Amino acid sequence: MRLIFIDNQPKDLISVQQGSLGNFSDLHIDLCSIKDRCLPNYCEHGGSCSQSWTTFYCNCSDTGYIGPTCHHPLYERSCEVYRHQGNTAGFFHIDPDGSGPLGALQVYCNVTEDKIWTSVQHNNTELTRVQGASPEKPYSMALDYGGSLGQLEAVIDSSEHCEQEVAYYCRRSRLLNTPDGVPFTWWMGRSKERHPYWGGAPPGVQQCECGLDEICLDIRYFCNCDADKDEWTNDTGFLSFKDHLPVTQIVITDTNRSNSEAAWRIGPLRCYGDRHFWNAVSFNTEASYLHFPTFHAEFSADISFYFKTTALSGVFLENLGITDFIRLEISSPSEITFAIDVGNGPVELVVQSPSPLNDNQWHYVRAERNLKVTSLQVDGLPRMSRETSEEGHFRLQLNSQLFVGGTSSKQKGFLGCIRSLHLNGQKLDLEERAKVTSGVRPGCPGHCSSYGGICHNGGKCVEKRSGYFCDCTNSPYEGPFCKKEVSAVFEAGTSVTYLFQEPYPVTKNLSQSSSAIYAEPAPSKENIALSFVTAQAPSLLLYINSSSHDFLAVLLCKNGSLQVHYQLSKEETHVFTIEVENFANRRMHHLKINREGRELTIQMDEQLRLNYNFSPEVEFRAVRSLTLGKVTENVGLDSEVAKANSLGFVGCLSSVQYNHIAPLKAALRHATIAPVIIQGALREASCGSGTDSDVNAVTTVHSSSDPFGKRDEREPLSNAIQSDSAVIGGVIAVVIFIIFSIVGIMVRFLYRHKQSHRTNQIKEKEYPANLDSSFRNDIDLQNTVSECKREYFI
Repeated sequence: MRLIFIDNQPKDLISVQQGSLGNFSDLHIDLCSIKDRCLPNYCEHGGSCSQSWTTFYCNCSDTGYIGPTCHHPLYERSCEVYRHQGNTAGFFHIDPDGSGPLGALQVYCNVTEDKIWTSVQHNNTELTRVQGASPEKPYSMALDYGGSLGQLEAVIDSSEHCEQEVAYYCRRSRLLNTPDGVPFTWWMGRSKERHPYWGGAPPGVQQCECGLDEICLDIRYFCNCDADKDEWTNDTGFLSFKDHLPVTQIVITDTNRSNSEAAWRIGPLRCYGDRHFWNAVSFNTEASYLHFPTFHAEFSADISFYFKTTALSGVFLENLGITDFIRLEISSPSEITFAIDVGNGPVELVVQSPSPLNDNQWHYVRAERNLKVTSLQVDGLPRMSRETSEEGHFRLQLNSQLFVGGTSSKQKGFLGCIRSLHLNGQKLDLEERAKVTSGVRPGCPGHCSSYGGICHNGGKCVEKRSGYFCDCTNSPYEGPFCKKEVSAVFEAGTSVTYLFQEPYPVTKNLSQSSSAIYAEPAPSKENIALSFVTAQAPSLLLYINSSSHDFLAVLLCKNGSLQVHYQLSKEETHVFTIEVENFANRRMHHLKINREGRELTIQMDEQLRLNYNFSPEVEFRAVRSLTLGKVTENVGLDSEVAKANSLGFVGCLSSVQYNHIAPLKAALRHATIAPVIIQGALREASCGSGTDSDVNAVTTVHSSSDPFGKRDEREPLSNAIQSDSAVIGGVIAVVIFIIFSIVGIMVRFLYRHKQSHRTNQIKEKEYPANLDSSFRNDIDLQNTVSECKREYFI
């Protein structure tokens, strides 16, 4: 307190201190001993600071960071990390420099089988017309990507490859004024420099893609637009020189002449590959190490990496000062130790694992120290932490080189692999340093030993130089983790027939893995799996026949029960029936049939299970073909099967597998090279993507549109640029269409009202809301087929 007044009279505290006015106890007079703990502000990334008498607090709301000092990033560094966590395509925030000063940026992650694309959209994605631009009055447009240039550069620099598609449509509007004129159009990149080259050409070459390929409209020019034609043409290509990306501005100066017009479009910034997530090195000897510049982290420090080893102990990294130091090590097969000294004496944190950490599997380590707390995290184990002392030293002062995989002292070095090493958001390129260091090898194999379980449904984990991928060749699924089902809608009469007999039309230039899906299956067993949705009974789902008159059929009877017909080794036909419910109920059902030797197992919807033992000599010989849906060839069908085959199958099939063959996937993905015959209408669908009761999934067709809702950027100019007259004509046509639509609706309403008394007397059938009308008509025909007569129950 100060300036104390009583009854508007000031009181002299010095007089109180001298004893001439009042008395006091436990006071500091003429001195304020409150410490301002928020100056300087140790809350990072814009966190707001508040304090008590003894400490300070950080409010990290809306900063994109968490922790006592808002140091730890809330978001991952790249789409690659999100993909590794099992995420699929979608919008994500990424923080390309982790705990560094740059904030998070929203991107679209497109996770595909081979590449993980990161797409950053800007504010002008539509095709934009330009007229009246001249060198004296140029047209220019700046692009805003929703983040800072530093964030974009961090994304680009950490990626293996980046590109942007640029398109220039022209009519009497020159682009680069080639071969040697002053460019009429240019774009600016990250450094705000003019770049007079166009998509498809390398930097420093004032050309377009057609000029390099020597296919321009006029061979005297290096761009199509530079021919200055009266007709519309374009120059389109990809810019891929990372040091110039992203495009931040475009300038156009040649659209002011008679009949001169241009239009431009610049696509999103697209990058793939995380150069650091799989950046790894192998330490071959305990004496080997990598060294880097001193780790400067006076007030806050975080270290994260992955390791795998079979050694009992070893030092991951160490950095020393005069008295201060920081060290991370595996001190025993089940212990990770983080030791640090800021001048107040060493502090050690130890995380103990219930299972050995030297199991040659990848393990994650994160250590952090700030003015509030020191912590150590290993995999998903409980985090060890200790509050930082308020008294004494608090600056971490280091001056030696940073040793990775070893130590400057006499302690034992590390023997194994380290990857994805980050210090305070800074990414250390271990592989580059290892190339010039003896005893250390770039890269580290064996990712599948740790992450192979992420490949599902028979997908095979395959090692890559940087990481791994899931090979779905022998799986009826697809996608980055072989979890995306391949489904199709069958109409009445639709069939897919897979032929097993040789020769089958497999091209010679196919890879071994691709050719493998067309190989002859082993005849001693059947492993069949499929899922289906239908409202039709009877139906024939699957039929397998052989040259020796053996066959297998899966069908639904008229009452909706499921039957499996087996004819093996000229014995009588075995019929296995499951009739716990009507399976033609527009819900998803899953069927598995497994026979190996004598033993047969039939499983329905993961719960119902039938077991049977055949006679010892049974064998499915000379398999000839497999048919999904209606069997159209004359193969002498059994009478019961023929009844179910009269309509075939109407509904949706997905994830069909026979041994290591995926016939439906082959028909939809490899129809030109696989030995398949498709008859009737076969449409890809996502019938099993929702819940079992989601009937709308039956006819939901996949969309191939761009995640941003953007049109195909290669569409003809006639579809992209409409003249004024065309716009007027379009408006008139829309008005006329609306008038006719209203009249039609009124007529239809009156007619339906007239007929309502009839329809009210008929019980309304229940169909999925979006099921095609042709499906409904075909389903109504089910009464024409008689019910199966013979049934054997187990």
